[in-house]
Amino acid sequence: MKRKTILATAICHLCVALVWTASAYGENTSQFSMMTSDTESTGEFTITLKGNNIQDLYAYEAKFSFDANKLEVVKSDTKIDGFSVSPVIRNNEVTIAHTKVGKVDGEKGNLDIGTITFRAKKAGVSNIKWTSLKILDHNLKSQLFTREDAADFSKIFSDLVGHWAKTDVMQMVNKGIVEGMDDDHFAPDTKVTRAQFATLLAKALNLKVNIGGQLPFNDVAAGSWYQGDVKKAYSAGLINGVSATEFAPERNITREEMAAMLIRAKGYADVIKVEDLKMDDTIHFEDEDTVSDWAGDFVKLAVGDKLMEGRTASEFAPLASASRAEAVVVLKRLTYN
Repeated sequence: MKRKTILATAICHLCVALVWTASAYGENTSQFSMMTSDTESTGEFTITLKGNNIQDLYAYEAKFSFDANKLEVVKSDTKIDGFSVSPVIRNNEVTIAHTKVGKVDGEKGNLDIGTITFRAKKAGVSNIKWTSLKILDHNLKSQLFTREDAADFSKIFSDLVGHWAKTDVMQMVNKGIVEGMDDDHFAPDTKVTRAQFATLLAKALNLKVNIGGQLPFNDVAAGSWYQGDVKKAYSAGLINGVSATEFAPERNITREEMAAMLIRAKGYADVIKVEDLKMDDTIHFEDEDTVSDWAGDFVKLAVGDKLMEGRTASEFAPLASASRAEAVVVLKRLTYN
């Protein structure tokens, strides 16, 4: 009985010792994290490496993976005294490093270890991963940490900042459906032509060329940038001409023409005839008498299916030219809502 009591007491003391040791170890363990300046900007993004409960940080080396086709490294920096190595870039990996100099103690406590700044080359989402961290104490004893921290950044076009269509436009940019006018501008309020909207429809629906189909339009020039997509859209039954022989590719598309193309595209995507689509006859606008006779049903169908809205609560503006922003938003509603 006495031996059992002694054994039980010993086990109890051992468990307490183990718990205390684990607690002390946890208190002395350094923790690392990665913070980002923004998840969205018009160009540059900064990552900050943070350390908590640092015991003795004399030098460090951090590695990151990224897509060099989308991002470029601008600089790295640190507030720790000493000497920094310029970022070393090999393929899709960048390494930054810093060391203190001389016989001095390493850093202790909670601190920002360093930063690295990237610049997005073009609009869209990019990803950065922190893959490893090697640290040395003042005795040059090293530790290597495998990291799995990651962050997504989105470069937006400068003329989309604060724009009502920003979210939808950037979603379609990331899906490869639309592009900017250049790397920094989307021109959301620029008017869209009939050929441009036909091209957007062809891309959004991933239309294929109908080899046997022939275009009846004399004004769609062979070799023009839009010929192939206009042919795809025509073969799929999405577009009509302004006459039997003219498509008017360079003319700005009106909102009622956009409604018609959208509804034909919906019928194509859903494999249903346009005449079989259900129309809401309760939809009315104060300017509905300005809607062309051929377009009335298309407008009601587009509004009823929430593909389009009025320019205001009371007016549809059927003959107004549509903007690039409007074109992208209605395509997003057609294909991803």
